[in-house]
Amino acid sequence: MSKGIFVGLATIDLVYEVDEFPVSDSKITAKSQSVIVGGPATNAAITFRHLGGEPTLITGLGRHPLADLIREDLDRYKIRLIDLNPDSSEVPVLSAVAINVAGQRNVISANALGIRLPPVEVDARELASASILMVDGHFMPACQAWAGAAKQLGIRVVLDGGSWKDGMDALLGSVDTAVCSADFRVPEQTGPGLVVEFLRSRGIGEVAVTAGSQPIRWATEYESGITPVPEVPVVDTMGAGDILHGAFCWFAVRNFTFPQALERAAAFASESCRFRGTREWMIRPGPAPGQSTPHL
Repeated sequence: MSKGIFVGLATIDLVYEVDEFPVSDSKITAKSQSVIVGGPATNAAITFRHLGGEPTLITGLGRHPLADLIREDLDRYKIRLIDLNPDSSEVPVLSAVAINVAGQRNVISANALGIRLPPVEVDARELASASILMVDGHFMPACQAWAGAAKQLGIRVVLDGGSWKDGMDALLGSVDTAVCSADFRVPEQTGPGLVVEFLRSRGIGEVAVTAGSQPIRWATEYESGITPVPEVPVVDTMGAGDILHGAFCWFAVRNFTFPQALERAAAFASESCRFRGTREWMIRPGPAPGQSTPHL
């Protein structure tokens, strides 16, 4: 079984289904509410497991009672956990998510900014058996330490570039593959084309920039191109980017080429948008691991 390590954020998402997003100084009644465990690295790790991989999640949880909700979800999906902050009594990361009838979302989250970590120690034995390592930039000291150690061992390091974060410049030196969102903006630069050029100039061999339902722009040392994203009736886009990254890591360790892995990962991300939340798509008919497009 291919092993992947995912370093970054785990959250508890409080999700509200609404007819329309609230305006300033207003109060609305949600059509439904749910509690979902999320976070870029966490959703990617669970996707990697769903497709057949053996993931380890490295994140900060601590011993607050709410952290048990995250642990229970990780146990349910058989995700190995390395807790960066096991003795912390702080509240884990919470997010408030509103989803409208068009499947669009608004998110409020403090991410990991207020969580203090002890000095990061890399587990050499855990790392040595890994085929791939993904970092999402949250808990940046841990991302830097694990990515740097993986780079030294020749393990492929994938960046989930959701946005530019403090310490990102140093992290890029250990990244082999960057799959970034349209919100990833290099300081003093804008536009997906400039992001691709900047990251390639930093020696990153494979770079892609996603843009929701729009085609994915990608480039390597030898070629560049555009990968279409399958069209689906959208119910909920929550976690689609995280699912894309987890699926990409799976296809990458299965020796698919960069554009092939992007194409197949985009199919799974699109398929997830047909369902509510970030897990329901896993229990419904969908694309088999070798297929490039979802069943619609």
